[in-house]
Amino acid sequence: MVTLAEVAQHAGVSASTVSYVLSGKRSISATTRQRVERSIRELGYHPNAGARALASSRSNIIALMVPLRTDMYVPVMMEIAIAVATTARTHGYDVLLLTGEEGPDAVRRVAGSGLADGMILMDVELDDERLPLLRESAQPAVLIGLPADTTGLTCVDLDFKATGALCVEHLAGLGHRDVAVIGEAPAVYERHTGFAERTLDGLRSAARETGLRLLHRPCEGGYDATAITVARILDERPDTTGFVVQNEAAVEPLLALLRQQGRAVPEDVSVVAVCPEQVAVQASVRLTSVSLPAQEMGRHAVEQLVAKLDGRGGDEVVLLPPALTVRASSGPAPVR
Repeated sequence: MVTLAEVAQHAGVSASTVSYVLSGKRSISATTRQRVERSIRELGYHPNAGARALASSRSNIIALMVPLRTDMYVPVMMEIAIAVATTARTHGYDVLLLTGEEGPDAVRRVAGSGLADGMILMDVELDDERLPLLRESAQPAVLIGLPADTTGLTCVDLDFKATGALCVEHLAGLGHRDVAVIGEAPAVYERHTGFAERTLDGLRSAARETGLRLLHRPCEGGYDATAITVARILDERPDTTGFVVQNEAAVEPLLALLRQQGRAVPEDVSVVAVCPEQVAVQASVRLTSVSLPAQEMGRHAVEQLVAKLDGRGGDEVVLLPPALTVRASSGPAPVR
């Protein structure tokens, strides 16, 4: 293992100069800095994490809390997690991934142990039990998600209320008057998960403004559950000509069920989805959709947290504007 002293000898400088280059605690001339950095690269030197933590009172680790649940679409969560990890590395941080459903206990453990310099929390509920501890703790934190009360918090999220409104406005503009929403699993709404509740709020608000009749039904996803949900919807609202789907596991079953019933998409029924781009373009009918900017959310969260760690950032809420991409699954409402 290459030592700091060997880097100093290779670069022709003192060990303290190498230390200052690594820590940034003192101003070093550009020429000397470049020489030291070149020696670090050529020798393959990596600072000892434990010694660095003791010297700086920092671990250079970010804790990412991703409680993985059976009712979540894990690929999106992992895409955000990968974006957090890759962005963190560009800032010199590693990521500690916590996937248990520990709630406040996980926040308490990280904040009290010095495991990490800061925290990023996902799967945020409107009245999240973790928030009081975050507000009391001096440790910097960022939420990927939006609770009901953002006071004293830093958050980044897709504007899900605007997302729901955008879906309804698109279908209303095509002449649809009866629209059904196939939502997330019931447990997601029972937990008052922020993204699902806010999407529903936007859907309902836009429906009232456009005079559109809206029916929302949660769905576990998968073929059998989707079949039951669609049958229930068409029994209650037989004139339904539009579907908004916010449930990746229900997308392909819905399209299959409509084909089996002889309902052509989009000639008889239009479908709009809130889902990852990959799900929309790989569906059996290319879906009109609002995509989830997973990588952008992860990158923004890290940059906000690093700014707070460096004393540059304050409490801030960043809502990413939604964009609806029209594809083959939506068209004018059929004439009855």
